[in-house]
Amino acid sequence: MTLALLDRGARVTAVEIDPVLARQLPKTIADHSHSEINRLTVLNRDILTLHKQELEDQPTALVANLPYNVAVPALLHLLAEFPSIRTVMVMVQAEVAERLAAEPGGKDYGVPSVKVRFFGNVRRYGMVSPTVFWPIPRVYSGLVRIDRHEATPWPTDPDFRSQVFELIDVAFAQRRKTSRNAFAEWAGSGNESARRLLAASIDPSRRGETLSVADFVRLLERSGEREAKAETPQPEVQEPQPQPAQQPQFRVI
Repeated sequence: MTLALLDRGARVTAVEIDPVLARQLPKTIADHSHSEINRLTVLNRDILTLHKQELEDQPTALVANLPYNVAVPALLHLLAEFPSIRTVMVMVQAEVAERLAAEPGGKDYGVPSVKVRFFGNVRRYGMVSPTVFWPIPRVYSGLVRIDRHEATPWPTDPDFRSQVFELIDVAFAQRRKTSRNAFAEWAGSGNESARRLLAASIDPSRRGETLSVADFVRLLERSGEREAKAETPQPEVQEPQPQPAQQPQFRVI
């Protein structure tokens, strides 16, 4: 995949958590290309710890084969951390692809479906057979494309995004409840929950699993919560305490 991207004339930053693979990739590129190696940067890193100030060239596209356990966290982290990314094409396990591309009300629609749509439009691009891999896995894979919104339909600052994501988590923690009941604790009461939902043009009897990302955004904007949190004084930041070392997880992009 890296060779194919370089052949297209792109500058590629490859992020690989496995030190053996990270060391081997430049050698492989050098053995199978000419000047393309000059456009490749390899980072032996966990993708979830990568931040935009660490890259000299800000990426405009993300192309990746993401393992099951890190696919959604990696996508959400990169879309939030790198607003320069306009297009995403990833291969993930088929069930993850179904969840990412699911529409409101469907059985696969859930937290990943809504949160990814906060950043852009999501489309499925077909299945990938296990037989194209070696060794052959026991699962099918799916391709998913995400195109970031050209004109941002809502605020994208971290505070606003965090509040919207909190509402999404609340709704899907009790996805079979009506929205009135699901948001009762967040709003302070069932009646206040219904009032806020109606103010956002949402029927309080609808379930959270039927709400689109635009519904969640509108609910936050019309609830008054955003303004209230903005006016709340921020607590003094405490120095972080040292944490015991942890074994790195297997994360590859």
